[in-house]
Order: sequence, then structure tokens, then C-alpha cells
Amino acid sequence: MKLMEDTFIAYACTILNVAEETAGRMTIEAITKGGSDRCFYRLSLPDGKSYLFMAYGRHQEENAYWADIAAFLAALGVSVPAVYGPDPERGFVLMEDLGDRELWSYRHEPWDVRRDLYRKVLKRISPLHAFVGCSPTKGKRGGAVAMSPPLPKTMRGYNRELYRWEHEYFLTQFVGDVCGITLSGREGAVLKEELESLTGRLLVTGPPLVHRDLQSQNIMICRGEPVFIDFQGLRPGSLFYDLGSLLCDPYVPLTAEEREDLLRYAYELLTLDMDWTRFREGFLGGSAQRLMQALGAFGFLGLKKGKEGFLTHIPRGIENLGSMAAASGQLPHLLQLARRLK
Repeated sequence: MKLMEDTFIAYACTILNVAEETAGRMTIEAITKGGSDRCFYRLSLPDGKSYLFMAYGRHQEENAYWADIAAFLAALGVSVPAVYGPDPERGFVLMEDLGDRELWSYRHEPWDVRRDLYRKVLKRISPLHAFVGCSPTKGKRGGAVAMSPPLPKTMRGYNRELYRWEHEYFLTQFVGDVCGITLSGREGAVLKEELESLTGRLLVTGPPLVHRDLQSQNIMICRGEPVFIDFQGLRPGSLFYDLGSLLCDPYVPLTAEEREDLLRYAYELLTLDMDWTRFREGFLGGSAQRLMQALGAFGFLGLKKGKEGFLTHIPRGIENLGSMAAASGQLPHLLQLARRLK
């Protein structure tokens, strides 16, 4: 471990042009929270400045896209950490230290404080959801959208295969492994048919770009403004998946009224060629899809990876899944399953 940390410090010193004497007084602290397979360290200099160091392996393809996606998002106007030194050969990235306060840490603040932060988040991420390629376009109110930067390499976009994979992930890692429930042949068949219809509805709401994990622990609050992290899974998809990630986040309690308030704000902000009824229906379906994926991840990380803290978020995840399925009116079999899980 000491040899590894010395390697990280030496790399940072080269990037930052730090004197050898100063390098000997740098400190390094491992950051162990979260479900990522990447390693994070905080490097602190004697003058009080600090930086974040990320080391990633090769077994997850998306990790190699992080630095290029960061540059793309910055050019698009989406707030991300400043990058000082990516080394794709060794899987190293030296970046800005954003501190320790995520959006999640504000979950018990008064609603007016949280509403202001969530609206900032929705506004800051909106260029991503409005992205349609490198050509200028117009919204429903006729305003021209500026030329966008070229899209870097990303993971393959959402298609039927990926949506189906998330359904199976939910049914296997959560319904089966966590809850011990095995659906009968008839139950499984009707649910599969229902989820295929959900997939079809989500496919016609694309293709903007989505963060794919836009939840409160992946949004840092730095000097009062949101900055997005863990965006390496970015890809084409439905914006309702991201809105569901944020507004139906199992980590954070939001009332139905608070969620509706923020959804209305997002609708007005995005200026889409879509009426409110269709927008809300899309959100309910996208939220259900995202919650299935999140519950599958909680099961996998909690049981298979030994990160039991994720299991504590299951009750709210099930509650939100049931609420979205019920409000949708188009997911009766998923609603029935959610009640059984609860």
C-alpha cells in the first residue's frame, strides 16, 4: 500500500510541478465510501491546497471514458471537476477536490434550501438533456440552441437489450436474492410483457444524453453550486431516466408535493416539444425503470460485494417504486410486485 501511495504522490507532484521538499510533506488519505470499484485519494499539500486522485482498472470499459467525458461536459456548460492530469495508460486522473458535501448531505435542511439546490441541479444538467448532436436546434419556444461540442466515445446507448438487462438485474439480484421471491411462469410472463411496453415508451423519449446515475451522492455542492461526478456511464438514453434518478432517489426523502414542484420546474426549463401530461407520464415510467435498476444494484452491492450500507436504502426504494407504478396506471403488475416486496 505504501508503494502504491508513493506512486500516486509522485504522479501528482509531476503534474503540479511540486518541489521535492514539498512532496515529502504531502499527505494522502483514502476515500472509501460509495459503490465504485475505483480508488480515490485526497492529496493534501503543506499550504492547505488539496487535490483528488483517482485510480481505475481496465475491467470496466466505461472508466476509460471518464476524462474525455469530463472535457465534453465542461465544454457543454455542465459543471464537473477540473482535470489536471489524466494518464489513460496507467488509469490515473488528478482532479479538483470538491470537498465532502454532496446534495445528499442537505437532505434534512428546510425545503426552501433544498428546493433552491435541486433547481440549480436541474438547471446545470439541462444542457446534457438538451443535447442532440453538433447542429444547432430550436426548442418549443423558438430559442436557438448554440452549437454543441463533439460527442466523445461513450458506452452504448439505451436500447431494448439494455432495458431488458436492467429488468433481469432487478428480478435476479433483488427480487430473487434479497427478497427470496420466485415469480410463477404466468407472473413472470405478464410482468415481462408489461416491462416490454415500458421499454417501448422510453425508447421514443430519446435520444438526449443521460448521466445514468444522477443521484444525490453524485452531485457535490461546492461554494453553493452543484458539480457532477461519476459520469463515466454517460450515454444516449431517455431524460426521464435521469429525472427519475434525481427526484425518486432512494437516498433522499421527498414528498409527492416537493417532487411535483421540481418536476414542473424541469418541464419549464427544458422547453421540450411535449405537453405536461406526456412529460409527467414519461417521468413516471422513467422513474420506475431507474428504481428497478437501483434496487438491483442495492442487492448486488449489499449481498455480493459486502457493502451492507446499501441495503438500508431498500425500504424507500420499494416505496418509491410502488408510488411511481401506481401513479403511472400503466404498470399494474409491477405495482402488485412492489406491494409484495414491501
